Amino acid sequence: MVDYMADYLEGIEGRQVFPDVCPGYLRSLIPTTAPQEPETFEAIIEDVEKIIMPGVTHWHSPYFFAYFPTASSYPAMLADMLCGAIGCIGFSWAASPACTELETVMMDWLGKMLQLPEAFLAGEAGEGGGVIQGTASEATLVALLAARTKVTRHLQAASPELTQAAIMEKLVAYASDQAHSSVEKASLIGGVRLKAIPSDGKFAMRASALQEALERDKAAGLIPFFVVATLGTTSCCSFDNLLEVGPICHEEGLWLHVDAAYAGSAFICPEFRHLLNGVEFADSFNFNPHKWLLVNFDCSAMWVKKRTDLTGAFRLDPVYLRHSHQDSGLITDYRHWQLPLGRRFRSLKMWFVFRMYGVKGLQAYIRKHVQLAHAFEALVRQDARFEICAEVTLGLVCFRLKGSNKLNEALLESINSAKKIHLVPCSLRDRFVLRFAICSRTVELAHVQLAWEHIQEMAAAVLRAQGEEKADEEEV
Repeated sequence: MVDYMADYLEGIEGRQVFPDVCPGYLRSLIPTTAPQEPETFEAIIEDVEKIIMPGVTHWHSPYFFAYFPTASSYPAMLADMLCGAIGCIGFSWAASPACTELETVMMDWLGKMLQLPEAFLAGEAGEGGGVIQGTASEATLVALLAARTKVTRHLQAASPELTQAAIMEKLVAYASDQAHSSVEKASLIGGVRLKAIPSDGKFAMRASALQEALERDKAAGLIPFFVVATLGTTSCCSFDNLLEVGPICHEEGLWLHVDAAYAGSAFICPEFRHLLNGVEFADSFNFNPHKWLLVNFDCSAMWVKKRTDLTGAFRLDPVYLRHSHQDSGLITDYRHWQLPLGRRFRSLKMWFVFRMYGVKGLQAYIRKHVQLAHAFEALVRQDARFEICAEVTLGLVCFRLKGSNKLNEALLESINSAKKIHLVPCSLRDRFVLRFAICSRTVELAHVQLAWEHIQEMAAAVLRAQGEEKADEEEV
């Protein structure tokens, strides 16, 4: 299996980045029921190549430029193998002490790499601390539910006659109109309304727009309680203005959750750390090492200033989960920090990666991707047919052909149909935009240049077809 994995990754550049299959392709290739008798490993591996690989989108191909990166490294894969072998379900300290304690220490290591304020670190006696969630979506939901519980208890303490239902129907959460769809999903699950704050010309949430919404809602008798600020939006990697939004949340007593799912990895580099300024106002902060920090999925790092805000919202203590050390104050039981009960030994991946790359190695990796993004930006700017649609800060370039949405939709369709590279779009102020994200651990400048040449060829064909179409219309 290890040989197969190594061969796959070493030869991935030779595989077509996006598969040729149609929906439902796989069902006809495998039996309708599980085998009654055991089969050989060799037969299974043979079927992996025949049945699975033809339907795989190769996220780690150097020609994959879609979405955002998903991290991959050999140290993380080795740690995942060890995690599978140990096979513990680390819901409490007693369930596997090393699983709990390594996570606490790794989250402190990572917090120090980001220069997070001391309040977010567990240390030996801190009130805050970090936890590994499965995804940024989970982290946002956990923060929203904790904030909902906190404000409900606060209001009921002041006015005992208030019911939970009466409070819930008035609660309002806020996020930029550029925030990820997972924020809206969290509000749906949490049963609270969400207001989208119009972003400015740089696609950032600013203080004035947020303040205006808060005043309007308070005047209408609603209860603002939760704000999500995004650092590195999915569409164009824009940054909400934390230094403006943070003080407002602090003054208004609103829970501020900072979502830096993609961009957070870059904050380990001193030259990008200023993008995190204002995090001192946050109640919770989250980013995904499994996107850009070489730690394979899943590993979403979340910190809180007061862990009792989480444990107070999610703590349930059936007899069968109790243990003699749970109230010692020396350890934490992570089942109180999350939605599921069970959890894998994910901190092993962080430990292996941080030690085998070192902070300097991780910084070099981030810087290389940013340099490649700027190299692609420079190529786009040299071609007068194209335009850059948002500031390039990290590893994402948003660009399009000058012209209609229909023209750019045709361009993306032709690029992805050719299957030499893979891109996805976004919408910025109703404009159809192509996203070029530097993703693969093995991507080099030569791959970026080849991708750009391919895009130029596709653009020439699309523009030619448009010209012919117009000529035909004029003749008619």
